[in-house]
Amino acid sequence: MMDRDTFLKEFRGETLGIVSAQSSPDELFQNQTIRPVLKLQNDLFVAVFINYVNKNKADFYSYTVEKKLQTIENSIQKDIKFRNSLKGMVIAFFTVDEYNTYIQNSSSLNKRMMNLVIDRLKSQVQLFELQSN
Repeated sequence: MMDRDTFLKEFRGETLGIVSAQSSPDELFQNQTIRPVLKLQNDLFVAVFINYVNKNKADFYSYTVEKKLQTIENSIQKDIKFRNSLKGMVIAFFTVDEYNTYIQNSSSLNKRMMNLVIDRLKSQVQLFELQSN
């Protein structure tokens, strides 16, 4: 049977983004670990956000696109419970070595991770408009 770390790396897929000799350790971690996890978890992030707005932002679907984009950003930046839930969905797909790397600089990596989640959800804002039909 395949060990967990090998399985996770194969399941997540390839590095996403540019990795070079000039890449910082955080940039390497972002492109080798965080981005593949976000891609894998994308459908779950969308479903979780839809559930979040249905429970917490009843009028979300009537917002303008600009206000929806701002709501996505504010929800992730200001709702600590929601943000921690999203972080957990990413960290769950780290290998043990990746987790050990993550905890060395979690503050910076959390910021990168949440900014990428925000960007990912904002780029799919049209999915949230479909929910209003």
